[in-house]
Amino acid sequence: MYSQDTGEGGGQTQEEVGDGWKRAKDKHNELEKEKKETSGESKRESRRGWALSERLAINVSGMRYETQLRTLAQFPDSLLGDPRRRLRYFDPTRNELFLDRSRVCFDAVLYFYQSGGRLRRPANVPLDMFLEELQFYQLGEEIIDRYKEDEGFPKEEEKPLPANDLQRRLWMLFEYPESSSGARIIAIISVMVIVISILIFCLETLPEFRNEKEDGRQAKATVPHPTIPNQTITIPPGFTPFQDPFFIIETICICWFSFELIVRFTCAPSKMHFFKDVMNTIDFFAIIPYFVTLGTELAKDKGTQPSVSLALIRVIRLVRVFRIFKLSRHSKGLQILGQTLKASLRELALLIFFLFIGVILFSSAAYFAEVDSPNTAFTSIPEAFWWAVVSMTTVGYGDMYPETVGGKLVGSMCAIAGVLTISLPVPVIVSNFSYFYHREMEREDTTQYQHVCTSLWELDGEDDGEEEDEEGTEEFPEYTWRPPSEHNGG
Repeated sequence: MYSQDTGEGGGQTQEEVGDGWKRAKDKHNELEKEKKETSGESKRESRRGWALSERLAINVSGMRYETQLRTLAQFPDSLLGDPRRRLRYFDPTRNELFLDRSRVCFDAVLYFYQSGGRLRRPANVPLDMFLEELQFYQLGEEIIDRYKEDEGFPKEEEKPLPANDLQRRLWMLFEYPESSSGARIIAIISVMVIVISILIFCLETLPEFRNEKEDGRQAKATVPHPTIPNQTITIPPGFTPFQDPFFIIETICICWFSFELIVRFTCAPSKMHFFKDVMNTIDFFAIIPYFVTLGTELAKDKGTQPSVSLALIRVIRLVRVFRIFKLSRHSKGLQILGQTLKASLRELALLIFFLFIGVILFSSAAYFAEVDSPNTAFTSIPEAFWWAVVSMTTVGYGDMYPETVGGKLVGSMCAIAGVLTISLPVPVIVSNFSYFYHREMEREDTTQYQHVCTSLWELDGEDDGEEEDEEGTEEFPEYTWRPPSEHNGG
């Protein structure tokens, strides 16, 4: 009985031991599987980190650069930051990217990646050239817009056009000379009328023409009386301003200016914006003096005394000289000058402030140095302001000058201080003018240049292959290798 019970107990123990070994083996296999999965994930993570820290060689026109992939990965939407886009320029024989681009500009582009988005144009690199490089490296519209803003590019505002077809054609004809050949002809006519009007304004002030006009107005004719013998009657002068050739030419010019202004106002897409434009204000005030003069002449012919004083009439006629600013609508040079003055307002204000301080100091010193001199022209400090301004601007009319030794010393210091004062802000103004001038010349260069194709691979199928499969995973495009001997032909 004992041995039987012992045998049965030993059999049960062996079965239990076998089940235990089986469970232990299964548990061991599960642990090994988990360990392999964990090690696989860690290896993938390490490989991923190693890939980001891997260096990439970039050959730019023979100059070799090396940078980490994580530096370029900061901007994945750019050419160098996107592995798919830069694959077109990868040379497998040299294990590098080859870019046949400007090396000077690439220094700034690489610094853009290294600094995390700080873009600086290299010195002596033209604006259009650097802008073309930014577009090639596909840094993004936001970066390019920010670069344009930093460089002072004017924002390209959308130019509204009238909804009516006829008004749109007339608006383009009178507002945009570069839109068509007819618009250029109208612009040429407008410039010629402006020049003729300015010449008339200047020529009618010559003594010969002015005296002839006055003689014609004062001349009176004496004729025999038609009914009473041996009697004569005096006929008033038949000359009127409406017979003056200058007045006739001026009338023709004003007719053109008025016609142009009315057409542009009628066809303007926004009347409020039309009135806010400075050039339209100049056009309006350029024709006002004519109608004021016309009204005064008509009042004189009727024998009534004009209500406008002579001094006011002269001031109003002086406004005619502002027609010269109408040329800025058709002159790039005047537009550049206006942009320069607008950008240099701080420097001009600083120049005026320096001159104001110098005028106060040196006019006061000159007055006290010359006050005891007999027959001196420096009778007061305000009287000496004119001398200080003329001396500091190095004009020197000679109508006022110091006679004493102290006054001459003050005058010498005034002239030297004036030269230094004027020379300080002038380089900034000149630099602004040079900047706007070269920028305008670059914008006028409409020649289309096409950069030579430098990609080492030809894309099979569509453009850049930026496609996604049904699961949303990005697929790499298929490229065909082009040997270097075929690059020139591509």
